Amino acid sequence: MTKVEKNYNRMVNTNVYKLIILLGIPTTISMLITNIYNLADTYFVGTLGESPQAATAVLFTLQCIIQAFAFMLGQGAGTHLSKSLANKDTKQANSYVTSAFFIGFLVGLLLMMFGLIFLEPFVKLLGSTDSALKYSKEYGLWILIAAPFMIGSLILNNSIRFEGKAFYAMFGISAGGLLNIFGDYIFINVMDLGIFGAGMSTGISQIISFIILIIMQQKFCTARLNLKDISRSIKTYFEICRAGFPSLIRQGLTAVSNGILNMVCKPYGDSAQAAMGIVSRYVNFALCIGIGIGQGFQPFVAFNYQAKKYKRVIKGLLFTFIVSVGSVFLLAILGMSIPKQLIRIFQDEKETIRIGSKALVWASIGVIFVPMCTTTNMLYQSIRKSEIASLLALLRSGLVFIPLVYILKYYYGLGGIKVSMPISNICAGLFSIPFLVFYVVKSEKIDYPSEN
Repeated sequence: MTKVEKNYNRMVNTNVYKLIILLGIPTTISMLITNIYNLADTYFVGTLGESPQAATAVLFTLQCIIQAFAFMLGQGAGTHLSKSLANKDTKQANSYVTSAFFIGFLVGLLLMMFGLIFLEPFVKLLGSTDSALKYSKEYGLWILIAAPFMIGSLILNNSIRFEGKAFYAMFGISAGGLLNIFGDYIFINVMDLGIFGAGMSTGISQIISFIILIIMQQKFCTARLNLKDISRSIKTYFEICRAGFPSLIRQGLTAVSNGILNMVCKPYGDSAQAAMGIVSRYVNFALCIGIGIGQGFQPFVAFNYQAKKYKRVIKGLLFTFIVSVGSVFLLAILGMSIPKQLIRIFQDEKETIRIGSKALVWASIGVIFVPMCTTTNMLYQSIRKSEIASLLALLRSGLVFIPLVYILKYYYGLGGIKVSMPISNICAGLFSIPFLVFYVVKSEKIDYPSEN
């Protein structure tokens, strides 16, 4: 039995619950380490003051922009990679991965050059205040230098994960996250490089993670990077972008929403930006297990849907939904119970604590509804129903939030800003439930024969 056949049998015959957990645990660990790094970064930078912390909140928007391109290409290629391997077509799988990787790295280089040339107006556009501008430029410099490597890493991470080899993806991402935490301590506390050191730590760790993921992919995966497999057909890139479009919407509108959040908080000073930045990072941490299991669900769905194992898809969907909502609920309860204590860990300024603690309570309520939307979104994206997946992504990331934040700010000021994202998360979660129920109840009608 060939390596491709062994992987196929594992993906379509292993016990559903066991397989999703095996695929989801490495991804969850990766996300936990990445988010622990984000929290550690917030902690270390928080010791430097409110303005540096506000700068990291502003540059979080840039990281979301980078991730938007990377996830579109990585998950788009990954979806077709799973389909190709389910059809036992290794050459086609190589083509999707290689094409996505090289076009992504090129996009990263262009973003890096553009950002470095126009660094000051760029960080102002992202929402930097004048008092945080110096810190935004120092931190943003390294984020931009790392951009091509961040995009390359995320594309490789997704291709490895969609092949069903999440452990190797976990190793590369986790190594970078752990190095980043260590680098923050060395560059900020020991070498006293301030926020410049925090940015340098991020840049260096991303490059090392990129190198590790290339080694993992080339050594252990069936689909590998190969220059001769770069597609010359526009159809290949269209298929990648079409399948990955929901990810672009999800991450891209997250970037836009974060940028808008920074802008609407700007009149309230660095305290407001720092507080909302801390809240955003805690929310992302709360979502780790739910989204991690969901990302283990994606390659499972892509393989089994292509193999016409529809009952396995439904079984896996319900399991993922329950685990995701349950895990997020537990961390949301913590955020509602001790908000002041949590904010104080990262910043001890009274105004930041006052603003952040109230915002965290509302955010913790809203975050419970996010797995409802993301699980349903991942289902439709993985079965290549990108129109529905795009609609669900659009609802959560921007369609509700963007007009809502301006309306609520107009009537209720900073209090309205605090509740705008939680309300949009609740709306998106409730709206996605009919799509999930429809798939389960009407699966025989919507599961028409897959493309060949």
